[in-house]
Amino acid sequence: MQKEETSKVRNFLLTSGIVLEAASRGIFEFVKLCLEIFPELMWEKNFTKKLIKEVVKGRHVELFRLVNAHNTTPYLTDDKWTRCDLMKAVVEWSPECASADVSGAAFLTQRELQWFKVVEDGSDPFFKSLKFKVLKEEDRSDPSFKSLKLEETKERGGKTYWEVFVEQRQDLLKEAGQWMKDTSSSCSLVATLIITVAFTAAFTVPGGNDSNKGIPIFLQKGKFIVFAVAYALALFSSVTATLMFLAILTSRYAIEDFLHSLPSKMILGLTFLFLSLAFMLVAFGSALVIVLHGRLKWVYIPITLLTAFPVIVFAILQLPLYIEMVKSTYWPPLYRPMKIWK
Repeated sequence: MQKEETSKVRNFLLTSGIVLEAASRGIFEFVKLCLEIFPELMWEKNFTKKLIKEVVKGRHVELFRLVNAHNTTPYLTDDKWTRCDLMKAVVEWSPECASADVSGAAFLTQRELQWFKVVEDGSDPFFKSLKFKVLKEEDRSDPSFKSLKLEETKERGGKTYWEVFVEQRQDLLKEAGQWMKDTSSSCSLVATLIITVAFTAAFTVPGGNDSNKGIPIFLQKGKFIVFAVAYALALFSSVTATLMFLAILTSRYAIEDFLHSLPSKMILGLTFLFLSLAFMLVAFGSALVIVLHGRLKWVYIPITLLTAFPVIVFAILQLPLYIEMVKSTYWPPLYRPMKIWK
């Protein structure tokens, strides 16, 4: 009796479309529960094809990882028409494709490129060596069309999937490029100010220079070495950050650059900008300690706290953006397998 009820529930899940509807809406918990209780659902070829298509179409990252982990028989969905359907689903664009966990047009463009790449890489190398074409529905429904070879469908099709992918995201690409330009311009301005301060500090050392020898008076003090090294590192870091932001501003802003090139430059630029700010504040604090050491011995604690405060504020404001860029660029969730069995 229990076996019959289990069979009825399984058939209901296969035929009612409730699992597919949940997948299209991104309801991760429900789909996960169904696949855990009835893993044999993934053995049904048509169900699996429709499920993967709905997940790709809705851009649900966690569901995609879940379905791939449960898809232990990928040959069921590895025929050429299934791959064509997946490629067609991934090139289609609408505002509904924007994921809630992605902030900003630049990250959204990068996520879309990752979707295109992960679907393309999932194809057989023979398929990947050909240019996929967006096929018309009347051609796909033609019985004689199924007997054609891929080389022949290439002639009868329209534009390549990549061409359609780029065309449908022109507005998104403009927004992403504008965000990159605005962010780089603002950060390069800050880096330029740090360069000016660090360069000037080389000629206005604390305590002044010896009038006879021309060397700094506090040259033999350990605190002065901290001051000199910190300002030198601040100068080098800010110059490097400025070069990174300049490279972004002079980029061609092609859509493929948003996958690795532009995000990597932005990450390096923000890293060196943060380091330059930290080094500059360390140098400023050491300069105050040198000047006030003989008069105010208790000055170390407040100077340390005041020096650390701007660094902490900058880290709090920029750290979420920085972490998101690093994860999305070097450790994207789409490429990470999900462990379903403990």
